[in-house]
Amino acid sequence: MLKPWPLPSTALTDLAVAAALPALLEALAGRPGAPPNAVLVAPPGAGKTTAVPPALLDAPWRRGGRLLVVLPRRLAARAAAARIAALTGLSHGRDIGHVARLDTLTGPDVVIECVTPGVFLNRLLEAPDLPGVAALLFDEVHERQLETDLALALALDAQASFRDDLRILAMSATIDGARFAALMGDAPLVESAGRQFALAVRHLPGPPGERLEAAAQRGVDALLGQGDDGGDLLMFLPGVAEIGRVAAALAVPPGLELVQLHGSLPLPAQRAVLAPAPGRRLVLASAIAETSLTVPGVRAVIDLGLARRPRFDRASGLTRVETVKASQASLAQRAGRAGRLGPGRVVRLFAEGEMRGRPAFDPPEIMEADLAPLLLALARWGASDPSRLPFPDPPPAAALADARRRLEAMGALDAQGRLTARGARLARLPLPPVLGTLLL
Repeated sequence: MLKPWPLPSTALTDLAVAAALPALLEALAGRPGAPPNAVLVAPPGAGKTTAVPPALLDAPWRRGGRLLVVLPRRLAARAAAARIAALTGLSHGRDIGHVARLDTLTGPDVVIECVTPGVFLNRLLEAPDLPGVAALLFDEVHERQLETDLALALALDAQASFRDDLRILAMSATIDGARFAALMGDAPLVESAGRQFALAVRHLPGPPGERLEAAAQRGVDALLGQGDDGGDLLMFLPGVAEIGRVAAALAVPPGLELVQLHGSLPLPAQRAVLAPAPGRRLVLASAIAETSLTVPGVRAVIDLGLARRPRFDRASGLTRVETVKASQASLAQRAGRAGRLGPGRVVRLFAEGEMRGRPAFDPPEIMEADLAPLLLALARWGASDPSRLPFPDPPPAAALADARRRLEAMGALDAQGRLTARGARLARLPLPPVLGTLLL
C-alpha cells in the first residue's frame, strides 16, 4: 500500500479524511486494463477539499503535472485555494492558484489550481489532451450542476481518447458513490468517516402566510433566547434579494454583528466573512455556504428550508430561477455546518412533517435547464450524439431536440448539427445563446 504524502501541517493530518488517504492513493495508482479513476465519499467537515489535493503531490504518477480541482462556485474556488495554501505553508499565487470569472490568482509554477466548471470546460475544449495536467478532482459532484456534469463527461471522454494516464477523482459528501464509480469505469470507491458533533434539531413552524423577515426574526430569537451557548449563527436564505430584506429588517442584540455571504459580494467582503472574527456574528448566507466553504465559528444554524433552482422558460428562451423547498440532502448539509466545532443547534422554521414530502436530493440540472449551451459545447467537442458520452443522467431527448431547433434558427448549427462560424463565436461568449445572438 502506498503511503500518503507527508502533509506539513498537523491541521491537515488531523482532518478526518486523512485516514482514507492511503486507500485513495492506492486507488489512483491504477489497475491493469482500467482507467485510473476513483470516487471519494466523505461527510461534511471531513476535509476532503483541503487535504486531498496536497496529499496527491508526491504521487509517482504526477511527474510534475498540475492538479486541477473543479469546484462549483467562484467563492469556493478562491476559498479552497487560500485554505490549502494556509494549512500547507505553500504560497497562494505561486504554488496554489485559483481561476474563476473576473477573479484569478495563479502562475506558471502552480501545482494545485482550483477552478470553476466554466473555466475548466473552456480549457478542455481548447486543448482536449490537457497538457501539463496530471489529475482532475471534481468536488461536490452531488450538486449535479449542468456545467459540472458536462465537464465530467467530456473529461472521461478525453481520458478514453487522448489521456489514458490522466487521473480523475469525483468527491462529494452525499453522492451516490456506486453509481458514479460505475460511470467512471468501475472505479474504486473510497469512503471516509466524518467527525460530526451531536446536533440538537428543532422544528418551529410559523403561522400561515408568515413573511420571510418575520420567520427569520423568530429563528434568531429562538436560538438566542433558550440555552444560548455562544458561537456564531448561520442563517440560510434562498437568494441575494432575501438576504438584503432580512438584513434590513432583523433586530439583533448589541454585540452580535450582522454580515452577509453570497457570490455577489465584493471580494474583500467575502474574504472577511471567511476569516475568523474577534466578535460574535450572525451570517446571512445563500446556498453558497452549504458545501466547500467553512464559515469559522459557527455553532448554530437557522434554516428557512428554501432554495433557488434554475428553470428554463421556453417562451423567452432564457433560464430563470424559482424559489422551492430545499431537498433533504441540502437540509442535512446545512445542519452539518453547526456541528464542526462542537455540539451544535439547528432551528428549522417549518414543520417536521414537511421533511417526508421533500425530495431526497435536488434534481439534476440537466433534466430542467436549457440544453442549448450544452449542445454548443458538444459541437465544439465534435460530439454529434450526446447519448454516446458518459453523463450521470443522459440529457432528455425532447429538450435536446428543442435546443437543436433553436440553435439552427440562430445560425449556430447547420442541418447536420455541426458548429457554424457564428456558432463558434456564440460558444465562446459567457452568455446564454439567445443573448449572445442579440449581442452579435
